[in-house]
Amino acid sequence: MSKEIRILSPCGMLGYGFPIESLQAGMKKNPNAIVVDAGSTDAGPHKLGAGVGIVSKRAVKRDLGLLIEASLNNKVPLIIGSAGGAGARPHVEWTLDIIHEFLSEKKAKPKMAVIWADFEKDSVKIALKDGRIVKMNPNVPELSVSSISETHSIVAQMGHEQIVEALQQQCEIIVCGRAFDPSPFAAVGIYHGMDAGLSYHLGKILECGALCAEPGTTKDCIIGTIKKDSFTVQATNPQRKCSTISVAAHTFYEKDHPYLLQGPGFLLDLSQCEFIEADEGVVEVSKSKFIPSNDYYVKLEGARKTAYRTIVIAGIRDPVLIKSIEDIEEIVKEEVILHYNDISKDTYKINFYNYGKNGVLGEKETEFFSGYEIGLVFEVVADTQEIASSICASVRSTFLHYGYEGRKSTAGNLAFPFAPSDIDFGPVYEFSIYHLMKLNKGEMPFHLEVI
Repeated sequence: MSKEIRILSPCGMLGYGFPIESLQAGMKKNPNAIVVDAGSTDAGPHKLGAGVGIVSKRAVKRDLGLLIEASLNNKVPLIIGSAGGAGARPHVEWTLDIIHEFLSEKKAKPKMAVIWADFEKDSVKIALKDGRIVKMNPNVPELSVSSISETHSIVAQMGHEQIVEALQQQCEIIVCGRAFDPSPFAAVGIYHGMDAGLSYHLGKILECGALCAEPGTTKDCIIGTIKKDSFTVQATNPQRKCSTISVAAHTFYEKDHPYLLQGPGFLLDLSQCEFIEADEGVVEVSKSKFIPSNDYYVKLEGARKTAYRTIVIAGIRDPVLIKSIEDIEEIVKEEVILHYNDISKDTYKINFYNYGKNGVLGEKETEFFSGYEIGLVFEVVADTQEIASSICASVRSTFLHYGYEGRKSTAGNLAFPFAPSDIDFGPVYEFSIYHLMKLNKGEMPFHLEVI
């Protein structure tokens, strides 16, 4: 076992970018691996359902080019977690195309591994029938055979096991489908014989790049060093410093419990953790505890198409209109519904969002409105794009010309920043599957493919 294992995290999301100088400084510390997260569900189910990436191909290729070059030149593995944003087959293949494009330009042929995270609908249905699926929380809808059938793509968050296997096979580039965010980082420490608790806690911090530093950002590099009984984190950019408060605060990030973190097949207990300043800008963390679970659960994510959306963005600066905005919106909605009495009200929905006046919290807002203008977004969600666009156009024209009490002009209720004003948003997706699935004993369904 090596005395210290160093892991370089270039940024919080592949494609977000990072200073080349920060990467070069990190490589001078001789990391044992470069690991970068590439996925998230923060933006909702659209990326998974539509099979598209979170960031552009140009941005991903820029980052990947620098990381692959650093990896090959320094003979350290590069690991990509949740490739392409959602980690399903289309996202992984999209990432592989970018990698192959770069490697072809450089005439390089490294040994690669791909770990697929896709699940067949039938296997999920069997697990549901066997009682091996539970909801993440009470707000998640009940799973049914029909909702599984309607789901476009299903992935699960992998743990460290297959990533460790790829490292054991000396793969130079490892592309993971959907992964538990800390797992690709933790796999490096575990592969080198380091403590699993420290490895996963460090992975939880490194996954977001330099967000644990001050000033924090996901667009810069951070390096973590695992030792026998502790690990340290340090920004590679001298303009950023890690502090005990910034690192401890980031430990709370994206967790439903202050010191317990559930992962695939384990519980991470951070209740006894200690954070000390080992040096200027270097924080040392100890006493992270890895507790294996009796049952191995993975988190399933699946998206299905539910509707189509059209939106309009407009500005309002008339105090008379703003004063009665909610009442006028209801009147406009009623007029449009009456106009389209041939279309069932159950097949579409009209929504208004008054940004500047309760646009974020809606009815839950407690602050008194005192502004002089608002931004209005209204949307129509319907069974088809044609219905959504037709009704949205009528909402827009009705609102534009509605003669409310006290109006001095004869038109111009709305100021449109764009032409055309109506934007066809396309398909709307929802998380039809957001559940935990218990694996059968000895089952590890993530498929490792070595290229």
